[in-house]
Amino acid sequence: MTAHIDPVARIGAVHLTISDLGRSIRFYESHLGFALHGWDERTARLGAGDADLLVLSQCETAPRVRGTTGLYHFAILVPSRADLARALRRLVETDTVMQGAADHGVSEALYLADPDGNGIEIYRDRRRDEWPYVGGRLHMTAVPLDFDDLLAVGDGSGAGLARETVVGHVHLHVSRLDDAERFYVEMLGFDLMQRYGHTALFVSAGGYHHHVGLNTWAGVGAPPPPPGAIGLKYFVVQVSDQATLIPVAERLRGAGVVIDGDDAAFLVRDPSGNAITFEIRPSM
Repeated sequence: MTAHIDPVARIGAVHLTISDLGRSIRFYESHLGFALHGWDERTARLGAGDADLLVLSQCETAPRVRGTTGLYHFAILVPSRADLARALRRLVETDTVMQGAADHGVSEALYLADPDGNGIEIYRDRRRDEWPYVGGRLHMTAVPLDFDDLLAVGDGSGAGLARETVVGHVHLHVSRLDDAERFYVEMLGFDLMQRYGHTALFVSAGGYHHHVGLNTWAGVGAPPPPPGAIGLKYFVVQVSDQATLIPVAERLRGAGVVIDGDDAAFLVRDPSGNAITFEIRPSM
């Protein structure tokens, strides 16, 4: 029997290790429009509306490494094309260096990095009935983004993030794609939505284009980063209730995967060492 994760599962907060908390807070507030929800000497919580989307932990001596598994980017999903236009204007107004932009058919996206090199995507979704399919399968593309057309929408401001902004997905470097597919699809229960050649694939809950992207672009067999390195500590997957979380925990234990926690909340690492925390979504 095919396993399926809760169809309304979604990404919660992304937890990152950074080297300078003050610098990172200033960047996320001024360049991206995040609201600072709370901070102490070494940790800060940022988000949009009332929800924490990003948790930053400072380690001044944290190494920054390349060629390892870990974060490729985390993706900030804004609720409308006008909001994406406002985000682009804000990046221009703050002289933010962009790494790229693309129209993926399912979405339009902007790419950049924070001061520590953590990858960031800001994107807006098209309606599901506009998503491209080929042979009955989702077919995300990567064609140039029309900046002029995008900037023509909205109110002309670079205002902060809308309250409805969420983390739409995370994209990870993994060591071996087959191992990652077995873990995310067969054990966690995400649905395979699309393969990108032999180097990447995209999985989701509930028919979304992807909640998790997986690639071997850091190299097949790439090792995990050293403990405490700059980058991803873990990301959160939220499900609707404990009844939908118990089967996930049971499949993991049945496969001999070590989980830290209980059936109401636990942390697990994928075969490449990327850490995921599962928890029940807070009631609104």
